[in-house]
Amino acid sequence: MNVRITGTGSALPGKILTNADLEQMIDTSDEWITTRTGIKERRIAADGEYTSTFAAEAGRSAMAMAGVKPEEIDLIILATVTPDFPFPSTACIVQDLLGATNATAFDLSAACSGFIYGLSIAEKYIRSGAAQKILVIGSEVLSRVVDWQDRNTCVLFGDGAGAVVLEASDGDHSLLSTHTFSNGAYWNLLYQPGSGSRNPATDSRTIDERLIYLTMEGNDVFKYAVRGMEDVALMALDANGLSPSDISLLIPHQANRRIIDATAKRLGLDSDRLFTNLQNYGNTSSASIPIALDEANRQGVLKPCSKLLLVAFGGGFTYGSALINW
Repeated sequence: MNVRITGTGSALPGKILTNADLEQMIDTSDEWITTRTGIKERRIAADGEYTSTFAAEAGRSAMAMAGVKPEEIDLIILATVTPDFPFPSTACIVQDLLGATNATAFDLSAACSGFIYGLSIAEKYIRSGAAQKILVIGSEVLSRVVDWQDRNTCVLFGDGAGAVVLEASDGDHSLLSTHTFSNGAYWNLLYQPGSGSRNPATDSRTIDERLIYLTMEGNDVFKYAVRGMEDVALMALDANGLSPSDISLLIPHQANRRIIDATAKRLGLDSDRLFTNLQNYGNTSSASIPIALDEANRQGVLKPCSKLLLVAFGGGFTYGSALINW
């Protein structure tokens, strides 16, 4: 039994925060941000907008494209590191918002690789016959966990959500394989120190020492990200007897333009086989690949039977790739 993506969707806040806006907030410049990251602007959630808000909107859009009714969804997998609450899972809130009354729902935490992890799990559910129609969502409101006094990190991140519907299929248009990997030895190079059981939000030290915000060792992350995404990309190609020249389009995690370009170069892929929207949205973690996939789909970039390679890297460290015969 094959697994096919039958619908894509995305949702983004209306508020746009440009590099020029950031120049008024912190000691930075448009030139500094653009040169080092490739980011020009990002979307920021407004009051009353949450991870579940964007997840549900993206899910509705994906289901509408797929022609799938909410009650037909068997499983909702929501990848996020910024849930509405520690519990219950934000996926359960999304289930209620969508009216997907027959679905099992759970959150998945794999940082920026979360969407790929979700695809991998969904693929196995469908191939085993345990589910027929699955909604996989990546949704984040990172603006609420970044330190807006830290110019090295706050310029990188944005908010939004992307989603896909996966269904069982007997055709050739299918998810060929997924590959996931993690290396916990480097967990402390990219993480949010506070609000968990080690540094609870109820502890005044968590607030005083600004532990509630994410922290990152940028140079180390860059090095491991490029290597990790290359490794999982080659893993996908090897598993399917393909070479980089067979790839029609690479859709990488939208973290940093330098990381994206370095990964493409290592794979020998020219810019015309690379899809990026980093300049418009920044790093939206688990949402970045499904947002990009939806944009590419709706713009007509994705052609029937083209080979799509999705690759991601995130805190944990986590890595993932998916190869799709569109």
